[in-house]
Amino acid sequence: MGAGVVIIGGGGHAKVVIESLRACGKTVAVIVDADATPRQVLGVPVVGDDAALADLKGQGFTELFVALGSNRLRQKLGAKARELGFTLVNAIHPSAVISPSARIGEGVAIMAGVVINADSRIGDLAIINTGAVVDHDCDLGAACHVGPASALAGGVTVGERAFLGVGARAIPGVRIGADTILGAGGVVVRDLPDAVVAIGVPAQIKGERS
Repeated sequence: MGAGVVIIGGGGHAKVVIESLRACGKTVAVIVDADATPRQVLGVPVVGDDAALADLKGQGFTELFVALGSNRLRQKLGAKARELGFTLVNAIHPSAVISPSARIGEGVAIMAGVVINADSRIGDLAIINTGAVVDHDCDLGAACHVGPASALAGGVTVGERAFLGVGARAIPGVRIGADTILGAGGVVVRDLPDAVVAIGVPAQIKGERS
């Protein structure tokens, strides 16, 4: 019977996830990565690529975390893991402050120093990165990524797979569309549509996301 969490991904993001899982008492068993070269990441062995997942499930492993920075790929592999019968666990650092009324999905990374306030919703496979603040009544879609030290005021909506760079900001009530990229330090003062790239203060649309 396999014991411990299977991690998809062996890069820098995976290192932070591994330490968060360990900090909340989880055992991290093995890693699968696109680079299947045998090695260890923070003492956790890489045992193959994602083709190894079915075999790991057969060995009795049941818990999995997708530790990939690419929003679209994280969502895709999360779906594959679920189809194989894995349960997606959350990696929530003990130093995060999360309101009891917040609703957190599955496979979510909530890093050290994060604050999530009342009645906010965090979708499956989202990343709320180090030191980010999500204020009350925000709605964050599946597989989005809120970068380190970002701050969302109350009632902000972030679409699926959107990416907010380091230190991004959003004023109350705005919507950031699905698949949109907001550059580092950008400040959203009006709604951004789906699948655009926006930068600056205030954030201006500079093009469509291919």
